[in-house]
Amino acid sequence: MKIIIYCDGGSRGNPGPAAIGVVLTDEKGRVIKEYAEKIGRATNNEAEYESVIFGLQKAKLLFGSKKIKLMNTEVRMDSEFVVKQLNGKYKILDRRIEQLFLKTWNLKVDFGEVKFTHIPRNDNIEADKLVNHALGSKRASEGLPGI
Repeated sequence: MKIIIYCDGGSRGNPGPAAIGVVLTDEKGRVIKEYAEKIGRATNNEAEYESVIFGLQKAKLLFGSKKIKLMNTEVRMDSEFVVKQLNGKYKILDRRIEQLFLKTWNLKVDFGEVKFTHIPRNDNIEADKLVNHALGSKRASEGLPGI
């Protein structure tokens, strides 16, 4: 079995009020769960990392430690910067980003195969909508099914 986690993060200002959006789907694209959450003050890149961490944590909770080890997991996001860092192609020069990278890397150990894939923004519309909803509402989950 394969799970696909669409992640997005954003901030209004850089840094500024920030939020994440995560959509978990099966390999056929059927939505399993959606999440939108405010994360406080962060830069865009920090919010992108936080969305990956959140998505991996939720996948592990939903499927359990034993099952997630047997699954293929693909994290798709439109942040080329974060994907290239997670794939070892870009150096990490910022201390806060380094901490988020390490948190992601340590979490990844709990999974079977994890692949980080850069996708065009147009292929990440649902996660982006969740980010914008969270940033624009008083309660992140207000009015969103499955959250």
